[in-house]
Amino acid sequence: MATLSTNFPTLLDAAKSLDPDGKTATVVELLSQTNEILLDMPFIEGNLPTGHRTTVRTGLPTVVWRQLYKGVPPSKSTRAQVDDTCGLLEARAEVDVEIANLNGNTAAFRLSEAQAFLEAMNQAMAETLFYNDVTIHPERFTGLSPRYSSLSAPNAQNIIDAGGSGSAENTSVWLVVWGPNTVHGIFPKGSKAGLEHKDLGEIDAFDGDGNRYRAYADHWKWKAGLSLRDWRYVVRIANIKVEDLVKQANTQSQSADTQLIKLMIRAMARIPQMGMGRAVFYANRTVKEMLSIMAMDKSQNVLAIEPGVNQFGNVAPGSVNNGVLRLLGVPIRTCDQILNTEDAVA
Repeated sequence: MATLSTNFPTLLDAAKSLDPDGKTATVVELLSQTNEILLDMPFIEGNLPTGHRTTVRTGLPTVVWRQLYKGVPPSKSTRAQVDDTCGLLEARAEVDVEIANLNGNTAAFRLSEAQAFLEAMNQAMAETLFYNDVTIHPERFTGLSPRYSSLSAPNAQNIIDAGGSGSAENTSVWLVVWGPNTVHGIFPKGSKAGLEHKDLGEIDAFDGDGNRYRAYADHWKWKAGLSLRDWRYVVRIANIKVEDLVKQANTQSQSADTQLIKLMIRAMARIPQMGMGRAVFYANRTVKEMLSIMAMDKSQNVLAIEPGVNQFGNVAPGSVNNGVLRLLGVPIRTCDQILNTEDAVA
């Protein structure tokens, strides 16, 4: 007898998606995350069918103080080219028409399922953006961590060591200055930016034995990559030992929070020109929580929670708790995909 794969919604899934009145239930997305970096990241069309090629100046020409009756030797600058590739993130959904049509809630059931796919793709994209190494997963694109992974690398001046050691017990805070000449997302030349969705309608699907059944099908596709045009505009504060940070905050010790704030200010000092783009700090929920607590005790001119504002620039009613945490004016955003279990950067 044909057995449907567990990759397809079943009658049990459908039953769990219905309220007692037979309407499609509002699903509490316990698996959803906040990855605000995907809201900030600008995307620019690449100049290659597979990504983007950046030309970087690696050396300046030689200039001389000329003496009278002496010539000037010719010189030139030197350049190098760096290729950043894109990855193709895809997903397909196939729902048996009989399940989708139960109680006449076809559209609502498919929309509920689509929301789960969108969340899964957002999490996969954010995880790749921070951690993927193409030497391990060549089908994806190179994320930030492999580019800032050694304290002895040429870009080590933009890796600040917070002092943590050991494996699987550290985290990082990132400062990124988004801009067309600094760092930005890319999509392949001639393609579309962002997440694409196609409703494939009602199709013939196949069970585990190759037998056909009718199903509603959806297809999602996201072509994306990361172009680091100028490595000086990203700073990683690595080796933040989460356990020590939480302990010291809980005991109301001022040393840990002061140190983290100072490290973040040092990160800002590593940026050549803050005006080259939009500067944003990224931290996971644990670190963001500690920073929010610190904001209660620190000078409001340094680390502050600003009330939320509406489209007219006015404080929105009831928005104080949804205010933006900023350090010297730079927003600090939440990214749940930044791990608390990073190995120490050595």
